[in-house]
Amino acid sequence: MFVTLLAVTISTILIYVIYKYKAAHNYFEKHGLKYKPGIPVFGNSCKSTFYKRHTFDDIDEIYRAFPDEKYVGYLEAMKPVIIIRDPEIIKKITVKQFDHFVDHRQLFSPEIEPLIGGSLFLMKGDKWKDMRTTLSPAFTSSKMKLMMPFMVKIARNIIDYLKDHTDEDIDVDDLVRRYTNDVIASSAYGVQVNSLVDRDNEFYKTGQDMFAFTLRQNMLFLIVITFPKLAEKLGIRVFPSRIQNFFTNLINETIDYREKNNVVRTDMIQLLMEAARGTLKAENDEIDTKEDTKKPTRQWSRNDLMSQVFIFFAAGFESSATTVGMTIHELAINQDVQEKLYQEIREYQEQHQELTFDSIPSLKYMECVVNECLRKWSPALIMDRECTKPFELPPVREGAKPVKLKPGDIVYNMVNSIHMDPKFFPNPDVFDPDRFRDDKKHIQPFTFMPFGMGPRNCIGLRFAYLEVKVILYYLLLNFKILKCPKTTDPIQLQPHNFNIKALGGSWVRLEARK
Repeated sequence: MFVTLLAVTISTILIYVIYKYKAAHNYFEKHGLKYKPGIPVFGNSCKSTFYKRHTFDDIDEIYRAFPDEKYVGYLEAMKPVIIIRDPEIIKKITVKQFDHFVDHRQLFSPEIEPLIGGSLFLMKGDKWKDMRTTLSPAFTSSKMKLMMPFMVKIARNIIDYLKDHTDEDIDVDDLVRRYTNDVIASSAYGVQVNSLVDRDNEFYKTGQDMFAFTLRQNMLFLIVITFPKLAEKLGIRVFPSRIQNFFTNLINETIDYREKNNVVRTDMIQLLMEAARGTLKAENDEIDTKEDTKKPTRQWSRNDLMSQVFIFFAAGFESSATTVGMTIHELAINQDVQEKLYQEIREYQEQHQELTFDSIPSLKYMECVVNECLRKWSPALIMDRECTKPFELPPVREGAKPVKLKPGDIVYNMVNSIHMDPKFFPNPDVFDPDRFRDDKKHIQPFTFMPFGMGPRNCIGLRFAYLEVKVILYYLLLNFKILKCPKTTDPIQLQPHNFNIKALGGSWVRLEARK
């Protein structure tokens, strides 16, 4: 009986896999889209699933395979996805006709992964709009100004540590993740951490565990996106429960303590507590969209609040660390760029003495350097959107018919592949910050999108830019960044699902400036 049951189960799964595999191909052929067949179960992402290369390389291969198409087919596991290659169509989807593509794809169920599934990033429809409106005042320039002292203090901790470690090979990946960890712990949770001293603190360990993404997690994720209903019924979790427990307990204890003892601290938990109560105000000239000016009427639960504080940690820990780490690596192998940036920082220091929020925009070349790193090594990869209302894509090529999308269809608006397309950025492999100088009129709209575009762009982009600039300022002011025997040049991506890291790591040596 057991053998019979096992045979029936395996046969059922095989039939389902073959059916879904053929259905995906039929979807592309029905719409006249060019695609590569892929492999059953794994689709076009087989190599990245088994860490043979980065997810970007899997997607970029399809992007580059059909250079004359406005969009092409991509098989994610057994789900047909349309890759958008044309900036004008991306503009329609993310801005002009955003009401047809309000939602991200639901990767994690709020019931199974409540902290991620219930976050602003994965919220849908009106609930997302209400939460975005509620949170927007917490991310204005005036609120970021309150966060900057936390960043400066932690950056100085980093510099003090590095002064005792010159002429050593520095593991940049480890260093910058300790910086972003401490910034988020302080500015979001009100917890003072020095990860260079307390190297195994819970914040840092939890962040590392979350983004390690083992092969086992990869397989679980594949099941979740391939068999979402079955995964939900079985309660399959991609992330270890200890991660949720750590943040849930921490946030609950912090909020309870503050409410009981009437404690106020200018960090993200405080701002979100005020936002949830409807008492957080923002200056009118800082509101980004008309929707943000509407007063939220929805009441948010403690769980809703916890999800937003958690996703702030998740986004701030890894994405900002990626940008800082890759920028440091690029500066080590592009000494002319580094010297130019240092001269700007030195002139700023002579004029202002201290780095301040109001004067940091005067560091124009630093802005260019950060943007060039975000172009070349953006953590975003794609802007995924789920069709929420019927939509007609323009013809994929001259002479073809429009493609009609229905609710539930998924599109990937390309980010990194467009950033690295020589049609939009000549010599894309060259690290050239001057691309972003002056008025940037030479950059075609919707070809530079590191923080997304439209109403669903990254709400924390101001925080991210500030966090990156603060550490770069103090690092360049105090040290010259040099190559060491472990420094890779040119940089290649380490195989992974989404983390952007250099193959072999980012290693440099530091020389104290006189």
